[in-house]
Amino acid sequence: MKNILIVFTLFFNLGFMMAQTTVSGTVTDAKMNPIEGANVYVEGTYDGASTDKDGHFSFETSETGTQTLVVSMLSYESHYEIGDIVYFKDLKIQLVEAINSLSGVTLSAGTFEAGDNSKVSVLKPLDIVTTAGAAGDFVAALQTLPGTTTINEDGRLFVRGGTAGETQVFIDGLRVFQPFSATANNIPTRGRFSPFLFKGITFSTGGYSAEYGQALSSVLLLNTTDVPDQEKTDISIMSVGGGLGHTEIWGDQSLSLNTSYINLAPYEALIPSKNGTRWNSPYESISGEVVFRSKGDRSMFKLYTGFNHANLDIEQEDINYTDFVNFQLTNNNLYFNSSYKYFFENDWSLASGASISWDTNDVGFEGNEIDSKETASHIKVKARKNFNSRFDLSVGAELFISDFEETYTDAEDAVFGTGYNGQLRAAFAESDIFLSNRFAMKLGVRGEHSTLLDDFNFSPRVSLAYKPGENGQFSLAYGDFYQRPVSDVVKFDGALHFEKASHYILNYQYVGNGKTFRAEAYYKDYDDLIKYDTETPEYGSTFANSGAGYASGLDLFWRDNKSIEYLDYWVSYSYLDTQRDYQNFTERATPNFAPKHNLSVVTKYWVDKLRSQVGLTYSYGSGRPYDNPNTPEFMAEKTRSFNNLSFNWAYLIDQQKILYFSASNILGFNNVSNYQYADTPNMDGVFDRRAITPAADSFFFVGFFWTISSDGKSNQLDNL
Repeated sequence: MKNILIVFTLFFNLGFMMAQTTVSGTVTDAKMNPIEGANVYVEGTYDGASTDKDGHFSFETSETGTQTLVVSMLSYESHYEIGDIVYFKDLKIQLVEAINSLSGVTLSAGTFEAGDNSKVSVLKPLDIVTTAGAAGDFVAALQTLPGTTTINEDGRLFVRGGTAGETQVFIDGLRVFQPFSATANNIPTRGRFSPFLFKGITFSTGGYSAEYGQALSSVLLLNTTDVPDQEKTDISIMSVGGGLGHTEIWGDQSLSLNTSYINLAPYEALIPSKNGTRWNSPYESISGEVVFRSKGDRSMFKLYTGFNHANLDIEQEDINYTDFVNFQLTNNNLYFNSSYKYFFENDWSLASGASISWDTNDVGFEGNEIDSKETASHIKVKARKNFNSRFDLSVGAELFISDFEETYTDAEDAVFGTGYNGQLRAAFAESDIFLSNRFAMKLGVRGEHSTLLDDFNFSPRVSLAYKPGENGQFSLAYGDFYQRPVSDVVKFDGALHFEKASHYILNYQYVGNGKTFRAEAYYKDYDDLIKYDTETPEYGSTFANSGAGYASGLDLFWRDNKSIEYLDYWVSYSYLDTQRDYQNFTERATPNFAPKHNLSVVTKYWVDKLRSQVGLTYSYGSGRPYDNPNTPEFMAEKTRSFNNLSFNWAYLIDQQKILYFSASNILGFNNVSNYQYADTPNMDGVFDRRAITPAADSFFFVGFFWTISSDGKSNQLDNL
């Protein structure tokens, strides 16, 4: 009997030890739809089950006490229940949709990306150098996108009814104060930078991030390459000059150098300029860029520097002078930029950097001299925290310092001096919030204070995006944007206020199967624009922030590189309705740089048998307004429309060598940008006029490009 009692006790204790607890419940999504196939298990054990078609699960476990129940399913965020396991019965669990960085919604209103890894990319870096008419200039390539206007006698970026000064350029997040080469009147300029040093470009036509300020219309962000893919040497020889570049890699560090020399004298001797232009000394420049990179386990340091020296001596026709007017220019520009990023283990990152530039101009015209010097710097720090896949936060502060001096000496040696110096301090905060794979928002604020103006501004920014299907999405953006008056104004009067523009943008974008379509409607409301009571800003002018205006329109973009084998093309169209009362305008009117219609068609075709890529770019702009003093209406007449057809051809000699040819305005359109009127009327009381046309409306050049990689090979075919 005693032995039976012992055996019974052992079996009773063993049964108690092996007692099972039933875990059960139902798993649904946010809309209470059952989720089938979700994995449910006790963390650290093999005890678990999968949900059935009704989302129900049930299993037994021998675990006791406080446990963690894990519920996981592809496309959903994992769910955790923590508590005493005896209470894990009849659970009601809702899974939250996971954010997919590859197929989820993106915030793209007003923004064009150009980078090989960008899912909203519409231009690749090589588009800049292979687009007919661009001639390797990133600004010329961007002018084939909607929202931009081709002002062929200027060459800078004019965006959605804004002046060229309303667009700012940044390298690795730091301001570039003089992004374009110096030039003479009516001679188009170019960007200072080589496109080969940048991994990607972000061009915002409006509604841009709170991280950036001091731009009423748009920002252009250039990001240098983090890690070059190979060591190589690039040699280019052109009809107007040449270039040499080299990239060296050692360990986690690398150095890239680019130099170029341009001299228009041989070209001018072959094809002399017309349109009332004579060169005493054609444009000549030497420039160089250096990028040093050092990559750590969790850090990246970059140092960028660029220099440029340019000079020219030109004589141009002027209706108010019997002889041609002489203009001489010598420009020197030096720019430094350093940036450092560190990524912490807790999903914090810190980015800091500084840039500084020195720019001098020595100008001479008709016995008068203007010597100017500008020193400007930018210091910035930004911290970012990724709390999870749905929420991140960026905060930062920055400081801009400007010092400008100008001396004017007239033909009688009378000297006048002017200038300014001041600081602009700014702080910003911004967050990306992904509520689901279909809906996201960006919320930001920015505050700025200028010591020069003694003025403060506060700018809210917001963007919303909704993705109704797999390939298409809608975006909406709003923001206030401020900018200090230009140097030509504040050097005479610093007691002014910020100019302001408010942006409203509605966007639809489709990306899929090699095709991209964008449609974007916008409205910009200008306020506090600068006005003055003289023809140009000068001593004695009366300045005031009494100007205002608006710009509205529709931008369309279509790109297709799949429908026809070997053919890549895109079409851009912009409709612009804008008027403003600013500068010396007598009333609100459409300015000369704002045609109502703009169209660009870019084609690139690879001819396999000829080992060649041929391209055509056609640009059209409707007539631009101008003011005729012989009529009572202000800015009421228009020039003829602008037309330009450019051609390029690139022949692949072998995997290392490319011969290329490019020509602009091959049909010889006589484009008129404006008219110059005499200061005084003739005998009949009429103000005589002459057409203003670009001095270099047509050009061509032949070049040879040779790449020598570290292994002696380079696949130029892939580049084309």
